[in-house]
Amino acid sequence: MDALAVIYARELTRWGIETSIIVPGAFTGGTNHFAHAGSPADTARAAEYEAGPYKGFADEVLKGFSFIVPPDADVSAVAEAIVRVVDTPFGKRPFRVHVDPTQDGAEVVNMVSDRVRAELLRRIGFGDLLTPRVLTTKSQNAA
Repeated sequence: MDALAVIYARELTRWGIETSIIVPGAFTGGTNHFAHAGSPADTARAAEYEAGPYKGFADEVLKGFSFIVPPDADVSAVAEAIVRVVDTPFGKRPFRVHVDPTQDGAEVVNMVSDRVRAELLRRIGFGDLLTPRVLTTKSQNAA
């Protein structure tokens, strides 16, 4: 999903559309994400998978997260981050915002990946894809 968001962000810049990627970390309270994320509609396939070498894995993942997610982690922080991005003027919005109560390192990994991608775009002559184009009335009519 992240790769798709990155590609869309770069593709939309020449259309004058600015995007920000909000990266929510693991929130084990205040949302039903974990209750529904690992339940495919194909229950027969899920049962077969659950009986295999990953038996109990979903429960282990939840247990693992319960140790690293702070008890005061508030999922509303994600909504607040979105509001801040929307309230930021065009051209000043961050490319990516992490809201991660676990501080699991994803922010560092994404920072390095984003920097490498940006440098590649500059080196091959597509640095303009890093910032949204400000469209004029004439170019908006032509588009």
